[in-house]
Amino acid sequence: MSAVARIVCALSIIGIASAFRPPRVPSQQDNQHDFDFEIGTWKTHLRRLLHPLTGSTTWVEYDGITVVRKVWNGRANILELEADGPAGHFLGMNLRLYNPESRQWSLNFSNSASGTLSQPTIGEFKNERGEFYDQETLNGRAILVRFVISDITPNSCRFEQAFSDDGGRTWEVNWIATDTRVKDEDSKPQ
Repeated sequence: MSAVARIVCALSIIGIASAFRPPRVPSQQDNQHDFDFEIGTWKTHLRRLLHPLTGSTTWVEYDGITVVRKVWNGRANILELEADGPAGHFLGMNLRLYNPESRQWSLNFSNSASGTLSQPTIGEFKNERGEFYDQETLNGRAILVRFVISDITPNSCRFEQAFSDDGGRTWEVNWIATDTRVKDEDSKPQ
């Protein structure tokens, strides 16, 4: 038998043998506790771009308090944000739901002005960073939305939202929030 024929025969045998072997299942990590770091009360500094994807560079700033509560033993949580700034009073809520089948989270945001839940951004944490994506419509155009949670420490974290109107080739950041944990003595009345 020629060398080529022997290689083809060996590859065929390997292919047949692997067909009878059960597929390897990668280890499945339960990510339902990904947001446990954020349970509690936080001081929030928020910057928001007023008119995303228009070329505008006008940002508004708010300062407020974020409270995050665990629901369903960690398979969900509710974030409530109340903040004030020159642009007014802001009330926001994020219902985060864990899907045990996909091991991913959906972030479902609402603010008091709309009273409805937004299109969920869906994603997961890898290497101490959460990335969540969705597709929405802005000014009649389809856009991509990316929400990133980074710089996570026991006492601080950063949230950043960006939009893309070119299929993800470029991103414009339009929401930056920095949270600092409120210590017990900070939350006591003076």
